[in-house]
Amino acid sequence: MPDARRTDAVLLLVALVWGSSYLAAQTATAVLPVLVVLFARYALSALACLGLVAADRKSGPWTRDEIRLGLPLGVTQAAVLVVETYGVAHTSAANAGLIISLTIVITPLLDRSGRTGGLPPAFYAAAGVCLLAVGLLMSGNGFHAPRLGDLLMLAAAVIRAGHVALVGRLAVGRAVRPLRLTTVQTLVGTVLFLVPASGDLPTLVHVGAVGWAQLLYLALFCSVFAFLAQTWAVQRTSASRASLLLGTEPIWAAAVGITLAGDHFTPLTALGATLLVAGTYWGQAIERTHRARSAKASSATAPKAARSAPSGARGTARPATADPQITTDPAPGLEEDTPCPTPSTKPSTTPTTV
Repeated sequence: MPDARRTDAVLLLVALVWGSSYLAAQTATAVLPVLVVLFARYALSALACLGLVAADRKSGPWTRDEIRLGLPLGVTQAAVLVVETYGVAHTSAANAGLIISLTIVITPLLDRSGRTGGLPPAFYAAAGVCLLAVGLLMSGNGFHAPRLGDLLMLAAAVIRAGHVALVGRLAVGRAVRPLRLTTVQTLVGTVLFLVPASGDLPTLVHVGAVGWAQLLYLALFCSVFAFLAQTWAVQRTSASRASLLLGTEPIWAAAVGITLAGDHFTPLTALGATLLVAGTYWGQAIERTHRARSAKASSATAPKAARSAPSGARGTARPATADPQITTDPAPGLEEDTPCPTPSTKPSTTPTTV
């Protein structure tokens, strides 16, 4: 298989794994309390990440930035997952995966780095299409009060957008290795959920093989494997192509929900699903084009600013990438945990690495 096709296949596999995570979480929360599921997912992920870090002896010791960034980002990421997991426990897996994709259009509203001026009017039109789509998804068989799970997933999308914006803001100017940062976040999440889940931890003894399989899938495949595979793949393709392929996550979530969980789409919810996917892709394309134009304009004016700047003045151009973990430079394999480049934008697919 050619390298380009192999990379595309890996990115699609990551999107599929992420899309299936909603059904896996829903199944796990059917037999275990939500907080126990979160603690087990974080703890298993942390153990796997620590093992990978221990096996990687070439990348050197932990840096202060990796710890300083990992602590607050671990807290915000835990906030995303606790709301998201409670949400998926009270709605369909298909709805959960579709509604959370709103993060794609919410993040640019919170993050103004890497672009000049406001967003184009067309972006707000795309956002309006997405909001209409969410309303149709929540309607079910007819217009009624939205379900608790759908509202929680909507809240999770907003919190996740804030988390993604914070990732980029804190990581600017710092060389942070993705695996190390993720390891700190998993350890923070493990500590945060240990006490709230402690009263129900004995239920893990009686969960059975199927329950443990769901927990291991969430931790090892939806978290650790997806993170490593994404990091490997996005360093071997363009940011736009990676975003396009990873952006198929809600489509996979709906497909998995319908085929495996028996979720049913009424005409209204089917229309909502179609509009949401179309709206998020439309908004993503508009934002990416606007950011590229802003970067081009900034680079064009940079020489003039440099000529007029006083002696000793310094400025750093911020790269126009589509993901803090994406770089257009060739990168080594996964045997070495390479530092994150300093980002100017946030992942348009807003991956959750834990």
